[in-house]
Amino acid sequence: MRILIATDAWHPQVNGVVRTLTMMAEAARSLGTEVVFLTPETFPTVRLPSYPDLRIAIPNPFKVARMIEAAQPDCIHIATEGPIGLAARRYCRKRGLRFTTSFHTRFPEYVSARVPVPESWVWALLRRFHGASSAVMAATPALADELRGRGFHNVVLWPRGVDGSLFHPRDGADLGLKRPVYLSVGRVAVEKNLEAFLSLDLPGTKVVVGDGPARAALERDFPNAVFLGARQGEALAQVYSAADVFVFPSKTDTYGLVLLEALASGVPVAAFPVTGPRDVIGDAPVGVLNDDLGTACLGALNIPQQACLDFAADHTWAASARAFIDNVTRVWLLDPEHKRSRALGKESRLVA
Repeated sequence: MRILIATDAWHPQVNGVVRTLTMMAEAARSLGTEVVFLTPETFPTVRLPSYPDLRIAIPNPFKVARMIEAAQPDCIHIATEGPIGLAARRYCRKRGLRFTTSFHTRFPEYVSARVPVPESWVWALLRRFHGASSAVMAATPALADELRGRGFHNVVLWPRGVDGSLFHPRDGADLGLKRPVYLSVGRVAVEKNLEAFLSLDLPGTKVVVGDGPARAALERDFPNAVFLGARQGEALAQVYSAADVFVFPSKTDTYGLVLLEALASGVPVAAFPVTGPRDVIGDAPVGVLNDDLGTACLGALNIPQQACLDFAADHTWAASARAFIDNVTRVWLLDPEHKRSRALGKESRLVA
């Protein structure tokens, strides 16, 4: 099987969507499924004024059509609601082709944090975008229930994973900073609510890994915190291993892959009791969720490393890829024309 994924989020961006797609695709190959991508790489892009480090693609619809047809996919999945996703959606709708989508980002909250646009308007646009999808994939049961409650249909689960070969404890890992070390990893932007973390009165050192438009202001306002910039791969894994508590102050993330990366590194979590961390951790004894983030940070220091490792061991990218493939395959098999479509060649292939 060959699956084409259309996504506006792609390298060199460093975020959960990009990591999810690349890690899932790698795991899918080991399961005998080929994943190809339609990304901003081959289109002209523009910068967003409020996000100078991000570029938005301007896709040519004719080129999008040629690229999809050249890939000859059995299924199409649209991962994002940006210009690439809209172009792929338009291609499928025009030809009566089925497709799946996924919900990664809480855009209503992100948008309302920057401009005076009611969240209800953005939710309405998202319902329209995903309304034509044969299956809308959500990372957790709670998010799936929320989407259904907001009028989304055909919602299915697509859990996330963590690379245990990269993220694991390392003996002697140390940043040379006063302990305990409280670490936050992610995009340094207003929606991540980093001020709630950096303003805490905690013993030890607060460390931020990541980059983004809010970094300069936060470095100025919180000179006692340590900002390490963006880290990836082994360099990121080393920092995780040197931390004592992972702090996740965001109240808008739908999941938070960094939570699993921290737990796989043996680092307990401190967070607010909101959708993302609550869905990842639940009642497992691997973190403290509290409306008082400082209390959560201090409480997490008492959590044993082994509990975190045992929890993370149940979350693999192979399981995530298997769920993703099952979702698109189920849509594909439900169509009574799928056998005839495949036999007729690329012009009549079913796209799920």
